[in-house]
Amino acid sequence: MLGIVKKVMEGYSSTDVKRLNKQVQQINELEAQISLLSDEELQQKTPYFKELLNSGKTLEDIKLEAFAVVREAGKRILGQRHYDVQLLGGLVLHEGSIAEMQTGEGKTLVASLPSYLNALEGKGVHVITVNEYLASRDFETIGKIHRFLGLEVGLNTSQISKEEKQRAYAADITYGTGNEFGFDYLRDHMVLHSSEKVQRPLQYAIVDEIDSILIDEARTPLIIANKSQLSADLFYITNQIVSMFKRDDHYELVADTKQLFLTEKGVQTIERSFGISNLFDEEHQLLFHFVLQSLRAHAVMKRDVDYIVRDGEVMLVDSFTGRVMEGRSYSDGLQQAIEAKEGLEIKDENETQATITIQNYFRIYSKLSGMTGTASTEKQEFYNTYHLNVVEIPTNRPRQRVDLPDVVYRTLADKFKRIVTDIKSFHATERPILVGTTSIEQSEHLASLLDKESLPYLILNAKSEEQEARIISMAGQKGTIMIATNMAGRGTDILLGEDVSDLGGLHIIGTERHESRRIDNQLRGRAGRQGDPGSSQFILSLEDELFSKMDKEEIEKWIKKAETNSTGEVIKPDPLKFVNKVQLSIEGIFYSAREHLLKVDNVSDQQRKVVYALRNRILDEPSVYPLIQDSTREYATHVVDTYCVEELPFEDWDLNGLRADLQKIFPEQTLTDSAFNDMEKDEIQEVVDGFLAERNSLMERLAAEENMERDHEVKGFILRSLDTLWLRHLETMNFIKEGMHLKSYSQEDPYRMFEKDAYEAFLDMHREWNQEITIQFAPVVQYSQTELTGGQ
Repeated sequence: MLGIVKKVMEGYSSTDVKRLNKQVQQINELEAQISLLSDEELQQKTPYFKELLNSGKTLEDIKLEAFAVVREAGKRILGQRHYDVQLLGGLVLHEGSIAEMQTGEGKTLVASLPSYLNALEGKGVHVITVNEYLASRDFETIGKIHRFLGLEVGLNTSQISKEEKQRAYAADITYGTGNEFGFDYLRDHMVLHSSEKVQRPLQYAIVDEIDSILIDEARTPLIIANKSQLSADLFYITNQIVSMFKRDDHYELVADTKQLFLTEKGVQTIERSFGISNLFDEEHQLLFHFVLQSLRAHAVMKRDVDYIVRDGEVMLVDSFTGRVMEGRSYSDGLQQAIEAKEGLEIKDENETQATITIQNYFRIYSKLSGMTGTASTEKQEFYNTYHLNVVEIPTNRPRQRVDLPDVVYRTLADKFKRIVTDIKSFHATERPILVGTTSIEQSEHLASLLDKESLPYLILNAKSEEQEARIISMAGQKGTIMIATNMAGRGTDILLGEDVSDLGGLHIIGTERHESRRIDNQLRGRAGRQGDPGSSQFILSLEDELFSKMDKEEIEKWIKKAETNSTGEVIKPDPLKFVNKVQLSIEGIFYSAREHLLKVDNVSDQQRKVVYALRNRILDEPSVYPLIQDSTREYATHVVDTYCVEELPFEDWDLNGLRADLQKIFPEQTLTDSAFNDMEKDEIQEVVDGFLAERNSLMERLAAEENMERDHEVKGFILRSLDTLWLRHLETMNFIKEGMHLKSYSQEDPYRMFEKDAYEAFLDMHREWNQEITIQFAPVVQYSQTELTGGQ
């Protein structure tokens, strides 16, 4: 079945290429005509295209000529003429698909075509890169084409002011990182005035290195946090307890997904330590959370792999680039748990104020597209999650790189011995070598081995993307040995130095297979750009981190059968089949983890859309009184439903409670001790509806006064109330998520129960908001009534 699906998808991609190649030929036919235009005539094409769109033409109608204009501008401004395959990639992007183009094929220039075309509609285009250095570089270089053609180009970075962001987003084309665009979206839904928003509606995005941003980074949601005062002492205590825990005795760890579960013994240890009877009682939710995060810090998070400690600070390491992520910290108490583990001073916890997954942010765009050299392995996920098709674009020149088969050793020591031998051998010929590692720890270990051999090398451990790009670009120079994490310097071309092609080009050594074949392919792709010669090989061991993520028994069983030669290299059973099996299995596990995150966040996403729509209504409507009327009606109806339960006999209704609550809602009304006696529920509701009608009439008179200052004050109160309750609800949602696995023990579908619990929690939040608005605003209405009636 999978084979059939694969053939169908491959066929679809090749059919696309044939269809779009006809359009490329049509663009080529326009080239001679367009090249005769003067600069001024070429620049006049932009207002001409806009006029056509205003008169009813579509982007499809002007697409071919617009692409021809951008190609000509590229020749004149940058001295770069788009290859036919780049035109092909641009057409794929315009159609809202992914263009898979190999490293060195000029993807940056490709984006200039659809970004120009779609910007002509005036709705804004976002060009998204993996880091701010690349965003700034592309803004400067590709932006020259667009500025020459009369478009405004903006750069959105984390350091600029709100006013600068507003100008960047108001531009026709805006460059920036996915994280920053996502954070701006969240921040826009935390403002107290519409004028403070920076973004326009999300129209069209072109995502460079789309697999990195939409797949790799999608494991972690975007979170805006504020400082909260969680108890540092409690972290020290839970850290001390769990530091003595033993795996499979006090807790279970699912290695592939890194999920943690306390065993009965672990639970009893915590209960005994804190003198409580049931750790899972609602009153102990916070303690349970602290315990899990402390356990995660010990059992899952590794120093010099997941984080480093520098100058008394815990600093995160990007698992894909190996780069320290300045200014970032773990959320939900994990940062504090690691600080306790490392014996550091515990800083204030970050409390979530707003959050969204990468998936749900990018699905807001009306049209989404992207480029990468490696998307095919994730075709199904791109389609299932984002409804994006992957179209493989042929290379401009035939590829010459030779990908040698992996070699697998039994031990890490034998593996590194072979790696050093190969480096010495290649270096003796002055051929450049790029060694791709999977962690800072591994890079430093290899560097120490090369020091012993007195081999010169560069180790890429840069503190900024700009330094990283500059260093990685030197990897193609004669005699260079460079050690870098697999993803380092992505988006930067490695150009071969003089005579390097004659030596065989750049040689890539992978020290370990990544959790995804796609990342391995990216490392290989650093060599052999634009038809250059080159080669690659992965040198592995059965003690690699990759294999520790598989089932212990299966790994041990296979290792027992493994036969090696005199150097420790595994020769049978076929190690490559086993490596591929392990990698495919882990890819499936991580896909499941992303799918789980998305399933859970889809529930939050529906709720977030409701809350954000409410916020926008409050901000955008000229008067808040209609909203207060809605809240008052909903809360008053809820009060009647609460006290007048039709399933109960009338004598059991709490009419005293009903009168007390309704008096809080309608203080301008007079309710006697006998009010509602001997009334049916519908009669009581009729009286309440009368109160509501009088209240609405009074509010209409208040609204007619047009007291702007008061209106802003009321808006501010309502927004702050909503934001406070939403923040508290997000915390509740975290607790519900943490308890999901407990539902599976009771033979219940955890997702269905999560949806149910989340829905009930959201209803509670919404009712509480209605109550807060209604009760807080009631005295204002009573006072205003007195003012309007002259005290009568």
